[in-house]
Amino acid sequence: MPKFAQWPSFPFEGDLRVKQLDEPVDVEPARKGEGSSVCAACETPDEAYIWVSERWRVRAMDRPSGLPMVLILESRSHLDLGDLPNLLAAELGVMTVRLERAIRSLDGVARVHVNRWGDGSAHFHMWFLARPYGRLQLRGTFLSLWDDILPPIPESVWRENLALVAAWLAEFGGRTLAEPPRIEWQAPSSLAQQASAGVTLPVEELAVKGKSVAEPEEASRDTDQGGDVGADEANNGETSKDTNGEIDEDTNGETSEDVSSEASDETGGDIGGRAGATRRTDG
Repeated sequence: MPKFAQWPSFPFEGDLRVKQLDEPVDVEPARKGEGSSVCAACETPDEAYIWVSERWRVRAMDRPSGLPMVLILESRSHLDLGDLPNLLAAELGVMTVRLERAIRSLDGVARVHVNRWGDGSAHFHMWFLARPYGRLQLRGTFLSLWDDILPPIPESVWRENLALVAAWLAEFGGRTLAEPPRIEWQAPSSLAQQASAGVTLPVEELAVKGKSVAEPEEASRDTDQGGDVGADEANNGETSKDTNGEIDEDTNGETSEDVSSEASDETGGDIGGRAGATRRTDG
């Protein structure tokens, strides 16, 4: 085994052996997009990228990976590295520094590795891989291997990072296409059900105890009017006053009519408060 197998950054351990090299071929196979073959980069629309300009495009993977950020810088023209004209060659240096700074500005990024292999596609593309801060074991040339080994980062964090890098690049021109993730929240849709349950329960309990309650038409009318905050406050005040007075005067002297009035008033006030809470929550 070579010496780098003992490096702390080497991703594997245990009994390993080096593969036997195949015999060299006489003619190498064509790369993707080379010769008459269709170029996938040229066929991909701008909407698949996070940032585009007149001469450059930046794309991400189709899903989060183990590193905080992995991006690919591509020339819009179908050229290889050695074919870049002077203008694009000069801009490549500027774009490399600009993209490295944008990625390094993300939280938790210590270094950005810049790699160009070019054995898979004839269309010029350069890789940018972010190393997480504090992960010293990921330093060095094996970072791309660790990207496939580490568990993927959360998709929300990944999309937010993409939007931040795209916004950074857009400050110097071009057009950003990456958007931050939507805020994930859920309205408590069960409030209406809880309000209904809260109104039905006391009425049922009163009926079980053998006390008369308001007629359905009156209860429905009180429920419809329960959303008026002013009416609720007035009803609650009257109910409290009347109830206290009845208890002080004669605890056992309640009549069916008194109980009906109390149940109706209390029910309307309860619904009004819950309806108001529902409206505030929906807002």
